Amino acid sequence: MLHSTRLHPLAALIALALISPSLHAAPDANPGSTLAAVEVTTSKVPEPVEQTPAMITVISGDELRARGVVDLRTALSLVAGVDIAPGGDAGPAASVPGLWGLREFDAFLLVVDGIPSGGTFNPALATLDLTNVERIEVLRGAAPVMYGATSFVGVIQIIHYAAGETPSRAMIGVGTRSTGIASISTNLSDWGTFKQSISANVSTQDFTQDRSGVDRAHLLYRIAGDTDLGKLHIDLDATTVHQDPYSPHPVEDGRLTPRFPLDANINPTDARQDQNRVQLNAGLNRNIGIGEWVTTLSVDHSEGKNIRGFLREDFADDGVTHNADGFRQTVKLTDAYFDSYVAMHPATELTWTVGLDWLYGNGRQNSDNFEYGVLPNGANAPNSHQLEIDESTQLRDRRNFGGVYSQIDWKPTSRWDIVAGLRFNDTHESRDGQVIDRHADPGTPPDANADKQSKSRLAGILGASYALWESGADKLTVFADYRNTYKPAAIDFGPEAEGSILQPETANSWETGFKGQLADGRFDWELSYFHMNFSNLVIPENIGGLPGLANAGKSLFKGAEIEASYRITPDLRLRGTYAYHNARFTERLVEQPDGSFSNLAGNHLEVSPQNLAALGLIYAPTQGFEGSLVWNVVGKRFLDQENETPVGAYATLDAGLGYRFERWELRLDGYNLSDRRDPVAISELGDGQAYRLPGRSAVLSATVQF
Repeated sequence: MLHSTRLHPLAALIALALISPSLHAAPDANPGSTLAAVEVTTSKVPEPVEQTPAMITVISGDELRARGVVDLRTALSLVAGVDIAPGGDAGPAASVPGLWGLREFDAFLLVVDGIPSGGTFNPALATLDLTNVERIEVLRGAAPVMYGATSFVGVIQIIHYAAGETPSRAMIGVGTRSTGIASISTNLSDWGTFKQSISANVSTQDFTQDRSGVDRAHLLYRIAGDTDLGKLHIDLDATTVHQDPYSPHPVEDGRLTPRFPLDANINPTDARQDQNRVQLNAGLNRNIGIGEWVTTLSVDHSEGKNIRGFLREDFADDGVTHNADGFRQTVKLTDAYFDSYVAMHPATELTWTVGLDWLYGNGRQNSDNFEYGVLPNGANAPNSHQLEIDESTQLRDRRNFGGVYSQIDWKPTSRWDIVAGLRFNDTHESRDGQVIDRHADPGTPPDANADKQSKSRLAGILGASYALWESGADKLTVFADYRNTYKPAAIDFGPEAEGSILQPETANSWETGFKGQLADGRFDWELSYFHMNFSNLVIPENIGGLPGLANAGKSLFKGAEIEASYRITPDLRLRGTYAYHNARFTERLVEQPDGSFSNLAGNHLEVSPQNLAALGLIYAPTQGFEGSLVWNVVGKRFLDQENETPVGAYATLDAGLGYRFERWELRLDGYNLSDRRDPVAISELGDGQAYRLPGRSAVLSATVQF
């Protein structure tokens, strides 16, 4: 792998931070703390987690660091019902989350510090950074009022430390597979009334798959302070990610084909998935007498360069016959987000939020497509610049999602919490594409197509919770909610140029459950049952020999999830989770080679396990030995919609061991110690192919607080 970032610039930055008198440390939180008292995902204003009428999990940044978390899979490994597949079509730095039994790349909403990350398009998972995280909130189900036409099965919100409140720490680490990491987070000197903080990190890592790896660099600068207009805050977030992608494993005859060696990579030798992303956020919080007026504006721009290749179905294996299709591509995305709301308190027990927001997206891709012959082990993979271009495609998509919303949160007594919200969505999308046949006669015009779609629709939520029993810190609460939402269909910006716009996805769901605390608050738990009817699910499909997307009729998602946490001592916590998911098509017509149609109604969705379980033990004293152990089990699932390719259950084990001094910490973390290589995600670009788990890895790190 060609490493485009190095560790020594940030190592110098760390050394500078340790001696600079202009940097001020914030007090570190209790490393044993794992639960926050409030959440902001459901209503944008702080609400007690124990009263929220929905299943929501809050994971503190201290717990993440105590478990040596490095990515979204390890971060959410102890959240009930959440199954994160690392990697995927977006590259080894990305991931494909599954919630409520649905693993669709845009079915959930990723929010970073209150901003939908990825905007109107797809969650920006490849550039997601977990350095300096204060907490992560995971909401099951949609957020149809506060975030509009953006999600169905869940919201994952990453919240970083606010400006001036960052614990000052620096870390450097080395590990297996050429892994190197360095990071620093600290507060800068005050600028008048403004507080400042900065977080930066670089990393490099290779994977078990041949010729694969990731180089990353990230910078987050935050500044906030009081002005005559109110509290102003500004963030600058910049990320560069250089990826050498690996290949998914083809499925043949109801199994992962033995014709494709484990860890083989048939991508061209110059394969890449590089992305540079810059985001600027600004916000103003102002007290206007009747309540707090909060306004946020965010603009981000990313540019990607991709070179990929995928084996064809029934691929030849002589290494000469053309058996793979590839593309050389540039993708440019510009997103904007504007949100302005007033949170009023007409009465002590009532919060009334009224606002409007707007999401804008403008995306463009240009691809040069080619075909080539390659051995299944990738030994003779060519350089893409030496191959003949067969066709060129261009695709542009412009989106405007607007909405006005109102939500009330009424607590008539200390036991009741009632939430009701309504939103009017107005969405507009235009798309145009063209295909240039490089073998066509001179003067042949491109094959062009275009489409437009506008939809207006109401969405809403109604929920309530009631404390059945209270005794000191202990409590038993019952809750229920109903949610109705929709979302314009996804676009993946692959090498195709589909100008037609799919039908919007719609869903209505209900959820009910219990949550409570026992043992003087040391034992807390949450249990829910959910039921969701889903229409027009967007799925990958082979269209005319090229990867594309299609609507999949109707689906039903139902199941139960439970998670519990017990603080055995102030420093030792045991966490356990279990989820049962039943995700099936209720209407799915598939065209057969003879032109007839078959209905897959009743079949399970692909890569949707019915059973998920996890058990974690975390020991995090302020000084002395520390450790963590996380065991995850993923149940049986199918790799195809026809349910003809079942794969068995598997278990992974992550563990860490370290020692904490007064200011220093030294630890060794191991990931996927069971070295499972099971298929975890289906490719939307390679027909009938599945990505495997990367193999075992370990990192030795040293952290200093200053």
